[in-house]
Parts: sequence; C-alpha cells; structure tokens
Amino acid sequence: MSRPVVASYCTTFLKREMRHIYRQVSGLREVGTFVITRSRENPEEYPFPDVEVLPRPRIFFLKRFYKKYIAGEEALFYRGEYKQLTTLLERRNPDLVHVYFGHTGVHLLPFIRAWKGRALVSFHGMDIMPREDEPGYLDRLRELLQVLPMVLARSESLAARLVDLGCSPEKIRINRTGIPLDSYPFIERTPPPGGAWHIVQASRLIEKKGLNNTLEAFAAFQKTHPAARLTIAGDGPLLDPLRQMAGRLGIAPAVRFAGFQSQEELARLYASAHIFMHPSRMTAKQDQEGVPNSMLEAMATGLPVVATLHGGIPEAVDDGHDGLLTPENDSAALAASLERIAGRPELFRQFRSNAAQSVRAKYEQAAAIRSLEGFYRELIAAKPV
Repeated sequence: MSRPVVASYCTTFLKREMRHIYRQVSGLREVGTFVITRSRENPEEYPFPDVEVLPRPRIFFLKRFYKKYIAGEEALFYRGEYKQLTTLLERRNPDLVHVYFGHTGVHLLPFIRAWKGRALVSFHGMDIMPREDEPGYLDRLRELLQVLPMVLARSESLAARLVDLGCSPEKIRINRTGIPLDSYPFIERTPPPGGAWHIVQASRLIEKKGLNNTLEAFAAFQKTHPAARLTIAGDGPLLDPLRQMAGRLGIAPAVRFAGFQSQEELARLYASAHIFMHPSRMTAKQDQEGVPNSMLEAMATGLPVVATLHGGIPEAVDDGHDGLLTPENDSAALAASLERIAGRPELFRQFRSNAAQSVRAKYEQAAAIRSLEGFYRELIAAKPV
C-alpha cells in the first residue's frame, strides 16, 4: 500500500522564525508531502526537495474587471489563484491539503469551500486574532471553522478560542510541534559563583513576547545580583526600542541582543545559561501565544523557566514543578521569581531536572510527528460529509 500524500500549503516557505513548521514538514515519515508556496525564502537554512512555487497570476484587466465588478466573484477567483491551485492539485493529486495558519485558511476559504478534496487548517497563535483592518474577516473565519472537516490547534488554550468562535470541539485535534531532543541535550548546571546568573529569552522581538517586562524584571534582579547578565536572542521590530529601554534602565552593559540564532547557536546559548524567561502576554489585538518552541528547547537542556500564565505556557510548564509562572504584565512578580530560584539552590536543581523530563515526556519530535500523521490518516479515511 502506497503512502498517503499531503500537500503542505504555506504562503511563505519559510520565514526564519518558522523553524517549527520546517521540523514538522520535513519530519514526516509514514506520510509523504510536497510544499505549495507563493514565496520560497531561506532555502539554505530550510532545504526541502519538493517545493511548488506558484507564480504570480497573469492579470487581464478587462477580464478581471468583469469578474470582480460584474460577476461579483471572490478575490481568489478573479485574481486567478483558484485556477492555479486546482490545476496544480489535479496534477499532483494529493490525498489532502494541510493549510498552515488560520489567516491563510481564511484567504483560501473559497478554494476550501469549492474543492472536492479534503483540507485541514492548523492554528498556531497569532493567526486566531481578529483583524479589524479587514472587514468581514471574523465572519469568514467562523465560516472556515464550519466548512473544515478537521482543525488542528497547537495548544488547549487555542482550541478553547476556536470553540468560542463556533468550531465544533469534535473537529479539533491538538497538534503539538515537537522538539528534536538530540539537538538540545540535558546540561548539568549549578548555581553560578558570585551571583553571575545568565538569564536568556529567545523569541521574536514583538509585543506579545513581553520583552519590556523581561528588561524591567532583570533590572530589579540585577540590583541584588550585579554580576547577572541577560541575553535576548531573536530579531523583530522592537529591537531599537528595547535597546533604548535597556539604556534608560541602566542595564545596557549587562544586556546582549544576540539577533536571530540557528538551532546550533541556540543550543550553545542555552548551555551557557541558568534561567529561561518568557513573559508572554495577550496584546490589545488579541494576539496570543501557543506553546513557545524556544521555551521547550530551553527546558529540554534543563533550564528552569520563569514565564507567565498565558496561552499554552501552563500546558508545558507546571508552576512550582519545573518553573514559576506569574500573571501577565507583572514585572515585579517576574523579578521575585528570579530571586526565588536564585536564592534556593535545591529549587534550582529540582526545576532543572523536572523541566528536561517534562519536555521529553510530552514534546518529543518523533511522537509529535506520529500524532500528526495519525490525524492525516484519520481524515483521509473519513467518509465524505
């Protein structure tokens, strides 16, 4: 019996921060896949042998004017994207299409609605937020959730948000993105002499990552541990404001902005650290976290976590067992958590071993891939609705 084949649709394959998507697509073993994308990026970092890049549709202005304004067709049709996509799928004949990210699913709703094959969409965090600048977006998202036969959510908290939007709980499957544990081995750590604690955060430099809280908490912690230092790995639009904030807080000499890190560089960074911080929060636009991959990677190496009661974080971090969780936007509570770990060597050792064990039990990559392949097979085998 031949392997099932899934078409993995990702608008950009892949932005640098999408390492978790690459691990998932490239990790499939019992199910084959090829990638459909509109833009191929970072192929050296994310090589993949079978990528179909959709060209920009040719524009015939009179025909487009007629289809858009006279016939009233939806954008996917009058722009020619629907024909492009269906022609490709007829040629490749996959068993189903996996659309990465909810907003892409909303864009492809006319295709999902009209295509006779099977499709599912996975939600990862920011793709569940409302988009006030796109009139009717929330209605289309709700329709998408009604039309789809299966929906993947990266965490239980995201699944709950989908149910609130009208998705049937019976359609939802929890699709945890796994961690390649061999790349993040456990490191024996002891509290550093002289209070030279090395604290790390690795994330996109965006609002929901709570980086201003990280800097404020570290500034308070450094007053009692002047030899402490902080490394923030990642890039994004908040780099300059965060640098300026570090200067205002008087901690700039102790803070390093390391930029985007490869998998190997991150592993070395975690190995040099003592505590991992990730104070995520809900933004005003309702952008929320799933389960941060960098946090899981850090935990795998034995880093205790100081984070927030936000999104999928409590699903991965058991407060008081492998880390400490605080309310969102509470820099003083974060600083108190750092002090608690630094002041109790036995707690540091307990969190260190428990964090590594927890990730190995719940987020090992091969197990996550087998689970995803099981969802694919379940949907392929399901009777047509």
